Amino acid sequence: MAKIKVLIVDDSALVRQVLSGLLEKEADIEVMATAPDPIFAMSKMNKEWPDVITLDVEMPRMDGITFLKQIMATRPTPVLICSSLTEKGAATTVQALEAGAAGIFTKPQLGVKDFLINSKASFAEAIREVAKINTRNLKHQPKPAAKAMQMAVPEPAAIAMAKTTEKVVAIGTSTGGTIALEYVLSRLDTDCEGIVIVQHMPEKFTAAFAERLNTLCAIEVREAKHGDRVRPGLALIAPGGQHMSLMRNGAYYHVSVKPGPAVNRHCPSVDVLFRSVAKIAGTNSIGIIMTGMGDDGARGLLEMKENGARTFAQDEESCVVYGMPKEAVKRGAADQLVGLDKIPSVIMAYSR
Repeated sequence: MAKIKVLIVDDSALVRQVLSGLLEKEADIEVMATAPDPIFAMSKMNKEWPDVITLDVEMPRMDGITFLKQIMATRPTPVLICSSLTEKGAATTVQALEAGAAGIFTKPQLGVKDFLINSKASFAEAIREVAKINTRNLKHQPKPAAKAMQMAVPEPAAIAMAKTTEKVVAIGTSTGGTIALEYVLSRLDTDCEGIVIVQHMPEKFTAAFAERLNTLCAIEVREAKHGDRVRPGLALIAPGGQHMSLMRNGAYYHVSVKPGPAVNRHCPSVDVLFRSVAKIAGTNSIGIIMTGMGDDGARGLLEMKENGARTFAQDEESCVVYGMPKEAVKRGAADQLVGLDKIPSVIMAYSR
């Protein structure tokens, strides 16, 4: 079996040295070359093309975003962004994801060497994951929609009702999901039902991701806070590092946002969200599982289906990684397979 050829692009000599040393010990990974900036990287890529590129975003001579856009325009390749876990770094990294990066691996500003050594297994696994993606679907061009007016959020009802007419759209996604979500959400009208989303992403990054989507979509998009009401025209994205679940207060649905142990290796977890929607909303919900590695969300989608929800899985042809949807289909959790281009119409048809 051929090894995964990796090109490491980072302006830190220490990072290049440590990452090279760690990856060279993996039997299925080969460090093809390292480069201190994109200009050096391109000269090496002219001789041999890598299977995966690890890329810092702030570098001399050419920034990582510009380099990434050039790669995606000429020869789409899996790119793993190695970014510092800061507010400023989060906003830049979200731009990289929107430009076609396949994933994020965060590193601290201090103690980088010890962190990378301790994170050897997870870094190598991240390389393996992005190496499997379908590069044809790395980049979509969503049409920006006019920004909707902000709507006031009513106070939660104090008395529970036996039934409610409120509806919920629950979406779970991972690798490739940032591009896919932009495609879907930017095509929704403001009268769509309330949406709750888990996108696997580290803390700090989800806020920047939501802010970017909010500027592109007619609906309102924001990072969820504990107690937020799920209402029409609003998409709530689970914060990185915290699980989001659905709860009900009177006639209205709200979200619970709390820290907790990883489920299926993730926090937030799609399964946590889907299972809560199955229990709390049942027939008043639809579930959509989209592109992503692993099986998070497959069991939860099945529980939604068993509790009367309509369930959908993104088809293999339009996925960046046909992992999560595939597992859902194997379990019989999806009522229907749909292409990415059909998901906005599924949501709007349900809303109307």
